Amino acid sequence: MSEHKANRPHGSGRPRRGGGGPGYDRDSRTGRAPRGGRPPSDPARQAAYEAIAAVHRDDAYANLVLPEILRGMGLDGRDAAFATELTYGTLRTLGTLDLIVASAAGRDVARIDPPARDALRLGAYQLLHTRVPAHAAVNQTVDLVRSVAPGAAGFANAVMRTISETPLETWLERLAPSYEQDPIGNLAVMHNHPQWIVRAFEESLGGDLADTARLLIEDNQPPVVHLCARPGRADAVELADEVGGVPGAFSPYAVYLNGGSPRELAAIGDGRAHVQDEGSQLVAAALLAAPIEGRDTRWLDLCAGPGGKTGLIGAIAAARGAEVTAVEVAEHRARLVERATEGMPVTVLPMDGRSVGRDPDLPEESFDRVLVDAPCTGLGSLRRRPESRWRRQPADLPPLTKLQRELLVAALRAVRPGGVVAYVTCSPHMVETQVTVTEGSRRSGVEVDFIDARPLLPPGMPGLGSGPTVQLWPHKHGTDAMFLAVLRRTA
Repeated sequence: MSEHKANRPHGSGRPRRGGGGPGYDRDSRTGRAPRGGRPPSDPARQAAYEAIAAVHRDDAYANLVLPEILRGMGLDGRDAAFATELTYGTLRTLGTLDLIVASAAGRDVARIDPPARDALRLGAYQLLHTRVPAHAAVNQTVDLVRSVAPGAAGFANAVMRTISETPLETWLERLAPSYEQDPIGNLAVMHNHPQWIVRAFEESLGGDLADTARLLIEDNQPPVVHLCARPGRADAVELADEVGGVPGAFSPYAVYLNGGSPRELAAIGDGRAHVQDEGSQLVAAALLAAPIEGRDTRWLDLCAGPGGKTGLIGAIAAARGAEVTAVEVAEHRARLVERATEGMPVTVLPMDGRSVGRDPDLPEESFDRVLVDAPCTGLGSLRRRPESRWRRQPADLPPLTKLQRELLVAALRAVRPGGVVAYVTCSPHMVETQVTVTEGSRRSGVEVDFIDARPLLPPGMPGLGSGPTVQLWPHKHGTDAMFLAVLRRTA
């Protein structure tokens, strides 16, 4: 699970509800039969269907709802792994699956009843992206549709059989635009991303279409779970031995898990480690590596929830004799920060980070180091939340970038002259990175200099660009696409 702040505005949380698929007469966690009295014959497929339906019906997040469904149905081992593959795979490839289902059905997917539509998406994924035999995928999907939308069973049988007659490569050749005439449209269909996201990635990668394709391919790979060994509480090499993982490639705190659920690890339970993408570790540590003159004891995390970066900063603060003020406007997320930093020199303030200078707890020019981990579209972590690529829209950008600028302005006013601010976000979109930093620093009313962020990262990291900002990438660094800009207030 990624700890970034995608899919939420500052000060609110999107509903994250569980639940079964449409037409179910019970909560997904109870394990009772769906409407019609006849549960699908395969529980793994049923679990995947319920998770996918909850994502589309309730705006739920798969990484939150699926574990609840698996626990409620008592699934583990191979069944849980199969349900997970079906859920994440279907959500990841949704746009292209919809094109294929629509072609086979002879109608747009918007005209298909939602329960049958989600079941067909799940069935099409099995036919086109797994080794499930075609007859099993067809029969199980028809059974599933019969249980959630009985009147559509015959329709589902016809659609599935039509899809099964053509291999994926042929479907793609038939439905994707020509690369020569429409390279963005072609990449979008071939690699399961909306066109506007492909275009944004291409721009951030300097117009390199081949590099964009490599990023899209990597975006479709299931990510490795990263742990952060908290300084002073755990050593990454020793933790890797303990959990059966390997130390990270770049962050001195990172451990890559080889499998299994991190929730079951003793190191997570006793606070020696937490789940955190290596890129998030790197940008948080970069703030603390920036040289400053004079006092270095008051640090501020202006957008702290859910607490991953705050936990790392707090652990380092304990060793360096510093204190951290962690600000989080959403009360439930502020409580998460409190739990994540228990026993650390961290004070959590449940307030809006933009209140710098208007609240006595956030006076201007009073902090030595400030982190702005701004809410964003989350386009840099699509590997971890595959539904986000289809949920986000270009219209989400204006309110988010306005908020990002306001938070950066607040941070630059909170830091003292000579102190440093790190602006980070889990999106490579230019308007959330370069444009926000340029506009925010201009509107702050204070004088700032950009610090070259590259030397603040571990030596030997490839592909860091020409500076002074840094953009990390899944296909270059194995991390989420984290952006980092470090600014020093000069007056």
